[in-house]
Amino acid sequence: MRILVTGATGTVGRHVVRELIDAGADVRALTRDPRRAGLPARAEAVTGDLTRPADLRDALKGVERLYLFPEPGTAREVMALAREAGVRRVVVLSSGAVTAGYDTSYHLPVERAAEESGLEWTHVRPGEFAMNHVALWGPPIRTERVVRHPYPDLESRPVHERDIADMAVTALLADGHTGRAYAVDGPAPLTLREQVRAIAAALGEEIRFDEVTPEEAREHYLRQGGFAAENADMLLGFTDYEGNPVDPEQDEGPGPTADQDAESGPETGSNADTAPAPAPGTGTSTSTSTSTGTDTDTDTAGSSAPCFPAATATGRPARPFAAWARDHVDDFR
Repeated sequence: MRILVTGATGTVGRHVVRELIDAGADVRALTRDPRRAGLPARAEAVTGDLTRPADLRDALKGVERLYLFPEPGTAREVMALAREAGVRRVVVLSSGAVTAGYDTSYHLPVERAAEESGLEWTHVRPGEFAMNHVALWGPPIRTERVVRHPYPDLESRPVHERDIADMAVTALLADGHTGRAYAVDGPAPLTLREQVRAIAAALGEEIRFDEVTPEEAREHYLRQGGFAAENADMLLGFTDYEGNPVDPEQDEGPGPTADQDAESGPETGSNADTAPAPAPGTGTSTSTSTSTGTDTDTDTAGSSAPCFPAATATGRPARPFAAWARDHVDDFR
């Protein structure tokens, strides 16, 4: 069985590729530069870019199942090409923001394209990516052993990227998941201060938490650049997920938590497995779905998919944030 993995050089995509190979699948990995992708030798790395759907014609030949990174501008064309090529199943990397009703323009259109394609489909909806902390907190922790944020008691449930990959691989390989969405969250809510303590414990060094104003935090993020600067306004409650202005003084709390499937390879953009996956901005950065193990569904606005906790499919509890911190301790040294 041949499976095409798009977004194959990103944090989640790389784990999807490795897990599929370990399971004995024939894996084809889409990348803009196969020579620099650093993928396992047993993966067939092919050149392609989701922003240019015509590139996928050769990549889709002989493919039965597809792991789809979200590229809303071309999702319908990609799905049409997949169906034409004989693909039977698609697993979409989506977002908990769809479940919450915050995402109507990025991940939701990709879900709809999959649902209307005629293929078997499953959506994987992670909440807050733990990898955000490398992009947001990594620079000040590495240089000053400090985190600056206005909301130390804000709770969230950061999710390990391996849990996201586990759910995607389960849906790709096992039957019984068609027509469902799965919420992937961390096992328990933790305050930001508790999350900093977990990283400090992994480092074996103290990290100071400086409580600052939203405006001061935004200035730090803007100076930091990259993902932090690009998402500063949404992260701190100055805009909502769609980019509309919000007054943080009148809002109930910070804005939705932007999540990235952080790029760990040479690529960026549509093949890089990097995308926002926000959670509700209601004072807690958690998905509206829970990972309690209860097999109950939640209807989502704009989507026909009932949403279930990932543990009901994988049979495994979510990895704790402390384990993620230990796995990524070198990112904070």
